Amino acid sequence: MSNNRYSMSFTTGSLFHRESMKLAVLYLELGDWNLVRDKIIAENLLQARTLNTLKRVCREIISRLKTLSAGELEFFVEGNHQEQGYILWIAVCRRYRFIADFAVEVLRERHITLKTDLTHKDFDVFFNQKSDLHSELDGISPTTRSKLRQILFRILRETDLLTANNTINAAMLSERLLEVITQDSNRDVLYFPVFEYDLKGMI
Repeated sequence: MSNNRYSMSFTTGSLFHRESMKLAVLYLELGDWNLVRDKIIAENLLQARTLNTLKRVCREIISRLKTLSAGELEFFVEGNHQEQGYILWIAVCRRYRFIADFAVEVLRERHITLKTDLTHKDFDVFFNQKSDLHSELDGISPTTRSKLRQILFRILRETDLLTANNTINAAMLSERLLEVITQDSNRDVLYFPVFEYDLKGMI
């Protein structure tokens, strides 16, 4: 049984592209996530309908953005829309190891073996396999499991790694993006559906 438990708290929202941009810009100005959170909540900068929703979304986004280095945050703010989405996908994978493992073991594996689609069954099979190693998954209800699957597929679509009809889109990783995310390790590249030969000479 694995001692490294999965966090499965990604039932809040989706990729949060627009909202993440607001928080990242604020952090680069203020340099303190607590100050960012306080300002977001005090001024309702995310335009949430309730205070509880605002706090929940703010907490979720900060937990993801905290996984990024200062250089990655700056790149996120300055990059184009696609590059920004890819940076946020990396943040999601770093924040949730379940999603990271799914990205490497299912999304990327299907792509490099020339399987062009990603189905709900693929998620369910992966979930069941991981349940054998992670007892925390056993306590998740069918309703919550369905919600987790829905959110993950939504994030993949918003990142443009999956089409509306569940076809896998090969990632188009720019040289400048690769340079930023491989400063310490090439691991993050594996979160994307991309062939290794496409990256030769770039990392």
